[in-house]
Amino acid sequence: MGMRTITAPIGQHLVNLIEALRQHLHDPAFRARHRIRPQDFTRNRSLTFPVVLLLILQKTVKSVQRHLNEFLAQVAAENADVTPGGWTQARAKLKHAAFCELNRDCVLPAAYARDQAPAPRGWKDHRLLAIDSSLVRLPNSQDIVNAFGLIAVSNQNGDTGTEYPQARISVLYDVLNRIGLDARLEPSTVGEIDLAFEHLIHFEKRDVVLVDRGFAGYVLLAQFIHANQDVVARCSTGSFLAAQELFRLNRAGQSKRVRLWAPSDQRATLLALGLPLQIVVRFVSLRLSTGELEVLVTTLLDETTYPTQEFKEVYHYRWGIETYYGDLKGRLDLENFSGLTAEAVRQDFYAAVLLCNLESLLTGPANQVLTDHRSQCKYPQQVNRADSFHALKTHVLEMLYGDTPAIDVVHKLQRLFLSNPVSVRKERIVPRRKLSLYRSYHFQRRVKKIVF
Repeated sequence: MGMRTITAPIGQHLVNLIEALRQHLHDPAFRARHRIRPQDFTRNRSLTFPVVLLLILQKTVKSVQRHLNEFLAQVAAENADVTPGGWTQARAKLKHAAFCELNRDCVLPAAYARDQAPAPRGWKDHRLLAIDSSLVRLPNSQDIVNAFGLIAVSNQNGDTGTEYPQARISVLYDVLNRIGLDARLEPSTVGEIDLAFEHLIHFEKRDVVLVDRGFAGYVLLAQFIHANQDVVARCSTGSFLAAQELFRLNRAGQSKRVRLWAPSDQRATLLALGLPLQIVVRFVSLRLSTGELEVLVTTLLDETTYPTQEFKEVYHYRWGIETYYGDLKGRLDLENFSGLTAEAVRQDFYAAVLLCNLESLLTGPANQVLTDHRSQCKYPQQVNRADSFHALKTHVLEMLYGDTPAIDVVHKLQRLFLSNPVSVRKERIVPRRKLSLYRSYHFQRRVKKIVF
């Protein structure tokens, strides 16, 4: 059918992206900003600054020694004699902020470049962003415990006497373009709403933020209104009185503006933050395909520009951030951390965020080809993300360290992306099942396929 042949031109923004990443990796100023001490990465050794960074980006579930042997065999003409201990010392010289800067200065400009085709997706000239948090279990080492603290394990009988380190990750995520704009890794004791406020500096004027029930409170709404940002939040049955009334009516398609006053126990906090004590918001009710009533609260007040019936599809896009965390923890095996220090944990996390963004951008041309050929298939198709992540990890050296022209690397990746597309059945509903511990163990041990 010709589906595996690239017919659409590769956007110049992707070529510029790879060239910018290569330039940063070999830039002495970039290296100076992201090393621990001025004398780090100054001697001519096997584990140079770009090699260390790319080794972390290509995180694998293989043993450290095997990964080093395979990786360095591609870098050097002769085998380099590097031990796991030497690798541990080398990565301790690198700051995790290097991955943050590459994402901010190279990837995000490419994601929203004006010259790319097709243009970045949006809704009514808005970017649709989602904020959510997730908990990750960390390796149990003293350095990590000092940085992130311990969580006590309890059951129906109370405290079990067991503790483990845990962190909270929070991402500001463009759900239509699959781009992580900002990411945070903090101790799990830091609240998800507090982290949501830290993402505010990355918003643009026309952004609409989607959040789940745990965020739908007066303080968050007031903060967004004060910052001139729009938000759509799902309400629980016990939240605002206006939401409770809509749940009692149990009628879909309802929309009403409501003036909210600050709860008395939150007024001191609001005044300290300079936030308003009364706000005007809009509540809308929707009927899900399951028959359940859903109530949303939003700052998008104009019912003509933002009809009530459109909010069902808009809020459904929030699920994209849930699948994003699934990619981080599942396909990229985030919780299988490659080091036992707090800095190693941060390196792995921010490298995974960078890799996800690269995958979203570089699979764009291949997905466009599949879209153009959708009439030849029973169902729409898209790139298999397990294959695309594996391709990126396998060719990370050629892409960011080698001297192969960037356009040739992109074309090579497209052929790999198109080799095994998957069908998209949007109307398919798979019921959730609570797996037994045995079945879960069986899946993790014998069924689950690791990306790399």
